[in-house]
Amino acid sequence: MSLRLERRGRRLGLRGPLPCRKGSGRFPVQRISLGLEADQEGLEAARSQLRRVLQHLQQESFSWSEWGPAVQAERGSTEPGLDQSAALTALCERFEQSFFRDPRRRRNPSGSRTTWTSAYLPYLRRLQRIAGEQQLSFGVPLLEQVLESYPLASRSRQQCGTALAALARVEGLALPEEWGERAGGYGLHAAQFRQLPSDAQILEWIERIPNPRWRLAYGLMATYGLRNHEVFFSDLSALAPGGDRVIRVLPTSKTGEHQVWPFQPEWVDRFELHRLGGDRLHLPVVCTDLRRTTLQQVGRRVAEQFRRYQLPLTPYDLRHAWAVRTIHIGLPDTVAARMMGHSVAIHTRTYHHWITRRDQQQAVDTALARFRAA
Repeated sequence: MSLRLERRGRRLGLRGPLPCRKGSGRFPVQRISLGLEADQEGLEAARSQLRRVLQHLQQESFSWSEWGPAVQAERGSTEPGLDQSAALTALCERFEQSFFRDPRRRRNPSGSRTTWTSAYLPYLRRLQRIAGEQQLSFGVPLLEQVLESYPLASRSRQQCGTALAALARVEGLALPEEWGERAGGYGLHAAQFRQLPSDAQILEWIERIPNPRWRLAYGLMATYGLRNHEVFFSDLSALAPGGDRVIRVLPTSKTGEHQVWPFQPEWVDRFELHRLGGDRLHLPVVCTDLRRTTLQQVGRRVAEQFRRYQLPLTPYDLRHAWAVRTIHIGLPDTVAARMMGHSVAIHTRTYHHWITRRDQQQAVDTALARFRAA
């Protein structure tokens, strides 16, 4: 069997006997992903790449470090007639198509659009800008430059790392082993850590909101730790008199359906949330038609209203305070994470300080109890 062009879906590659990656001296049948579209322009570029690989094989100079998938995607896209900027744009478009083809994304189209717009697109735009400014082609050095452009221990850096890792995965580019560690650090930044509101402050600051509709929205976020937009995408029927007060965040939200219990439970009455059980019209008038808006825009409206009332906290401060409250109460992290609609890993990273303190205190109390019993 000889080396030949191969079409897989909408992309072109090479397939045939190639040197073993482990250096065994054998030539098993393997593939090279070229990252080229299966059109006339891509076909011409792929034929050029085939000639290059055959030449290197004949000269016994073939190296996988030069002909790996991501390198070929870059080279194939920068053949004559395709400039580097256009190649990177095409690469990002392929990534977008791959993102929305994922069956998991199709189950929640509106949430997926919000996730793409807020958690992927900004980092791809920065990728293209930095590539143009520094004349870098797609590869690990470019991705590292983009990642390092965000502050350490910031949420944006963590999201950037996730987005770029997904892009690299689609393009077959191997990232450094420490990529996850370098991209990590999502959590509360130092100022937010110090300024997280106490329960007494949360109860005090609601008095600064003159609009009763926004007071209900504030109380709902404080009591249930909801994201900004989840206030408007939840089933609140359980708040009606006689209900169990367990609300259900709807599948149309960012992270899909999940149930949430109130902490503190007495705040349901304190904030008069029972009014929402019978009529959602008591909430602020906000467009929730996802054909005309996005979850991100709904959330932004809430944040803008907090600033308009000059509240000394953000909507997410209420969410963080709810999470810390569950830690002090002793709710298992897996349960709290499920209620917040994120992974246990994210929960642990975000609230590491309080979780560590709780676990250490429990260990100390257990050790002291044993000592006293002895």
